[in-house]
Amino acid sequence: MPVANAHPRWSRLPLPEVAAMAHRPVLLIVDDDVGFVRAAAEISGGLGFDVVIAGSLAQARLRLREHAFDVALVDLSLPDGSGLELLEHLDLGGRTQVILITGHPTVESALKAMHLPIVDYVVKPLQVARFRQLLQTAAARQPASEPAPSEPWHGLAGPSPAMDAVRRQVRRVAPTDASVFLEGESGTGKELVAAAIHAESGRDGAFVAFNCGAVPADLLSSQLFGHERGSFTGANARHLGLFEQAQGGTLFLDEIGEMPVHLQVHLLRALETRRIRRVGGSEDIHLDVRVVSATNRPHGEAIAAGRLREDLYYRLAEFPMSVPPLRDRPMDILPIAQLFLDRLNRRCGTQRVLTREGADRLTRYRWPGNIRELKNIIQRAYILADGDLVTPGLPLDDAAPASETASTITFAVGTPLHEIERRMLFKTLAYFDNNKSRAAQVLGIATKTLYNRLNSYQAEPAGQPALGEGFEDAEAGEADGDRT
Repeated sequence: MPVANAHPRWSRLPLPEVAAMAHRPVLLIVDDDVGFVRAAAEISGGLGFDVVIAGSLAQARLRLREHAFDVALVDLSLPDGSGLELLEHLDLGGRTQVILITGHPTVESALKAMHLPIVDYVVKPLQVARFRQLLQTAAARQPASEPAPSEPWHGLAGPSPAMDAVRRQVRRVAPTDASVFLEGESGTGKELVAAAIHAESGRDGAFVAFNCGAVPADLLSSQLFGHERGSFTGANARHLGLFEQAQGGTLFLDEIGEMPVHLQVHLLRALETRRIRRVGGSEDIHLDVRVVSATNRPHGEAIAAGRLREDLYYRLAEFPMSVPPLRDRPMDILPIAQLFLDRLNRRCGTQRVLTREGADRLTRYRWPGNIRELKNIIQRAYILADGDLVTPGLPLDDAAPASETASTITFAVGTPLHEIERRMLFKTLAYFDNNKSRAAQVLGIATKTLYNRLNSYQAEPAGQPALGEGFEDAEAGEADGDRT
């Protein structure tokens, strides 16, 4: 009797249904041992796999034409041939991880298996613990559920509320003439924010970016304001400074705290009078330039240390903005990583994907270098990838959870599940300003379920878990935007 008809729970699972469950790993079991298949399917289902069964090579080939699998458990001895014949139809080194299994091991089959890109070669009877370990290892190497990154807006990517707030502020301030002061750690994308402000401003001139710490102090004045021919040794021709280059547009001054204090006086005058004079020149030049400046240190520290004049700060910060670090917006990590990987795939004509293990590493990392570091990590992992699976390598010491912020939460190992659930629910509610519909949507539950959990927490004795631990599906009965 064909195994495909032996167990209705899995053998009759329609393949289109399996395809729709892309967020769950899919296991193909190719074996004619009914008892083994039934046990393997039970264990696999408990580990979160969707299971499809084939009892012969012919059935397996049919299944492979209809669907792609994350893991394949293949018996070497099948009614119509050897399981090794099936390997040429599998995406070895790509999506599908293969576990070969046999009740009749031979030296020949073991030697062949050694030269194949498979997860393992195991002999029946197989211990349950060993089987679980094999599946978990294979699943960790599979492509992560691809995040649905929002399309970058002027290069500003990430679906988090923090980035939504940045984009809203850019839209508000861009049409005005206000000077914008950006504060944020290195690598957070301050130049992208400045460029977005310029793009949304409608100004006809150029966007000119300049790092104030990248030029020697004695040349900085000439770079900013320009110079006339013969104004100093080596000035063989007139030079238009950055202000003139940005005429009618936007001048972005990065690391403004690195500008020498004596030059900050001249910059302040230029901003207040809207006029400059080239070094060695005698005529004032009228300015029509929007200035956006930035620093990677808190402005209060720079002012206290004497690196930034307080009067200049208030002139530059007509509209102050903060660009949040990546660790404070963890929900942006995977979408941005996917964007970088997509760009590499388009550039190189590949279809490489991020593994689940890699995605987990990325979300647990602290990202001291922010988005710039994330881009470098993805590029390195792409270059070192075996086949189409990309698993970034990160230092284990740096992968520890960061201290809690408004958008993150940490748990000690051994925290009871009911306490994790309770804290997660309340932290999410607080993050979304007690908007229950939004919190329920992010947590993947119905609004009614969220209300039920809140009621159970209020009713339960102190220190006792609520009955029915875990979120359960229920029909949402409240409209979006409910608040208390």
